[in-house]
Amino acid sequence: MADKKIIVVAGATGAQGGGLVNAILNDPNGGFAVRALTRDVHSDKAKALAAKGAEVVAADVDDVESLKRAYAGAYGAYCVTFFWNHLSPERETAQAGHMAAAAKHAGLQHVIWSTLEDTRTLVPLTDNRMPTLLGKYKVPHFDAKGESNHLFSDVGLPVTCLVTSFFWENFIYFGMGPKKGPDGTLGITFPMGDKRLSGMASDDIGKCAYGIFKRGREYIGKTVGIAGEHLTGAQMAASFTKALGRPVRYNDVPPEVYRGFGFPGADDLGNMFQYDRDFEAQCVAARSIDVSRLLNPALQTFDQWLAQNKSRIPLE
Repeated sequence: MADKKIIVVAGATGAQGGGLVNAILNDPNGGFAVRALTRDVHSDKAKALAAKGAEVVAADVDDVESLKRAYAGAYGAYCVTFFWNHLSPERETAQAGHMAAAAKHAGLQHVIWSTLEDTRTLVPLTDNRMPTLLGKYKVPHFDAKGESNHLFSDVGLPVTCLVTSFFWENFIYFGMGPKKGPDGTLGITFPMGDKRLSGMASDDIGKCAYGIFKRGREYIGKTVGIAGEHLTGAQMAASFTKALGRPVRYNDVPPEVYRGFGFPGADDLGNMFQYDRDFEAQCVAARSIDVSRLLNPALQTFDQWLAQNKSRIPLE
C-alpha cells in the first residue's frame, strides 16, 4: 500500500461507499488503495471488505478525533452522511463538519463530498407550496447536505462536490417497489406527474467518484452532478413491466397525499419528489449522464439495472 495513494472511504459498508471501495479494489493497477471506515470492524460486511483487500479501520463520523486518526497519511477521502439512519439534519451537518476538520488536519489532497441541493434556494421557507419541516427545512435530507458544502470549502480543502441522484436500490430496500393495487395490478407510486426523475445505481455513484479521483486535480473546486438516466414514472413502470413480465402501472398522486402515507420520512420524501417535479429542468440539468459515463464507462441504464436486480425487488 505504501506506493499507492490511500483513499479513505466513509460509509464503506453502505451503498455509495461500498461502490467506491469495490471500484478501487477491482482496479489493482489504478494507483490507489482503500482505507474503509466502519464503526464495527468485526461486522460481517467489514470482514468481507478486509478479505477483498481493503484496510479496514474503526472510525465514527460523530467522533472527529477518530476521523483524524483514520485520515492520517491518506491522499484523499470520500465523505458521505447517513440521514436515513437517524433522520436528523443537524447531526448530518455536524458529521460533515467533523469530516472537513479531520481532512484539513490530515492535509488531504482531494476530498469528494457527496451532496444534494439545498432546496431552500428555490423554495424559501416563506414559500408555502410545500410544508416547512423540522422548523427550518423543506427537504431535510437534501438541505442539510447542500448547506454543508461550505464547511469543506471554507477551510480551504481541495474539494469536489458530487451531486448524486435517486438510488434505484430504493425499489429494493426503501419500500418503493411495485405494490398490488385493489385490482391486483402492480404499481409504483410517486407525486411526479409526467416529470423526469434523475436516478442511478448506487454502485455507479462509487464508480463515478473513483473516476474523479483518477483524474487528479481536474475536478477540484467543482460541483459534478451524476445520473444514470432521467425517467418519468411512466417510463419506469414500462421498464418494470418489461423486466418482470407482468403489468406495472405508474400511479401519480398529489404530493400532499404522498406526505400523508405515514412511513418515517414520508413528509421529507413527499417534498423531495415535489421539488424534483416542480423544478425538473434545474434538477435534470444539474446531473449530466454524459459526464457520468465519462467518469464511469460502465454506467448502467435502468433497464440494465433491472435485468440484474429484478429478483431482489420485493413485490407486494
